[in-house]
Amino acid sequence: MESVNQSELCFPLLANLSCRKSSSSFSGGVFVTFVLPLVSILTVLLNLIVIVSISHFRQLHTPTNLLLLSLAIADAIVGLLMIPAQIYSTASCWLLGDIVCALFTLIMVLVTAASVGNMVLISADRYVAICDPLRYNVKITVKRIQLCVCLCWLSSLIGCCIIFNDQLTHPGKLNSCYGECVVNVDIDGGIIDVILSFILPLSIIITLYSRVFVVALSQARAVRIHAYTRGIIRMGAKKSELKAARTLGVLVLVFLACFCPYYIDSVVNNSKKISQQKIFVLHLFSFNSCVNPLIYAFFYPWFRKAVRLIVTLRILRPDSREAIVL
Repeated sequence: MESVNQSELCFPLLANLSCRKSSSSFSGGVFVTFVLPLVSILTVLLNLIVIVSISHFRQLHTPTNLLLLSLAIADAIVGLLMIPAQIYSTASCWLLGDIVCALFTLIMVLVTAASVGNMVLISADRYVAICDPLRYNVKITVKRIQLCVCLCWLSSLIGCCIIFNDQLTHPGKLNSCYGECVVNVDIDGGIIDVILSFILPLSIIITLYSRVFVVALSQARAVRIHAYTRGIIRMGAKKSELKAARTLGVLVLVFLACFCPYYIDSVVNNSKKISQQKIFVLHLFSFNSCVNPLIYAFFYPWFRKAVRLIVTLRILRPDSREAIVL
């Protein structure tokens, strides 16, 4: 039997029952010590600015912004809980116990499912705004969006509890030694998860945005050719709606670029062992939560105005809720 130095064990007193400490070169050094903590802090701060801005300023209480608010809440949870947990679990042994491991996994999958649901709702919102602009204000209202967002989070929670029911009721059953956090899904649960959290939403997002892209191009061409005819501009989507569609299209594309590798790896590579590839795609997915507010800052003037009002503390004035940020 190979002799193991006690300093290499997570629980030296448990000898052969203890796991070895992580030796992954990817998870150590500067990346875990400096880069990931910085990403975590920026993710929380930037998404808190989005949450405060949309929640505080009445002018930002629009259906589309409520969807961005829901997405920002999910992203803030990623920065507050998921990234620190990733740093902890990949850089050292898991010493927080089996129950915390199961809850961490539940939160990770819940946030992932809710983010995917939010992206589907954002795609549907842009589809109606571009393809049926005359009835957008009738079909898409604040109350309906609030209901959709609540259903999105609730259905994600119920689905996660069903899929991970065995893991939640018997935490740690798959651990091969003390000091690791292993969660696995049975074949039936895995198939359901793949269909509901990956294939179906991905198909909906691609279908809706393909239609939005085609309609937006045709409307832009019509406006360009018949710029002198005001009626055509009225019949189509507003220029602001087209710009919003482009911005949210970038948001969706960046999300898919970060999300697809994570989910494809989880589908193709069903090994329980944590590899450098698994760690990389998980960090890539988490990094998306930090990128989203940067997209808002680059494309949305209201976000930059809201940041100035927050940083200069003008948000504390009694009439700040009515401030003009659009």
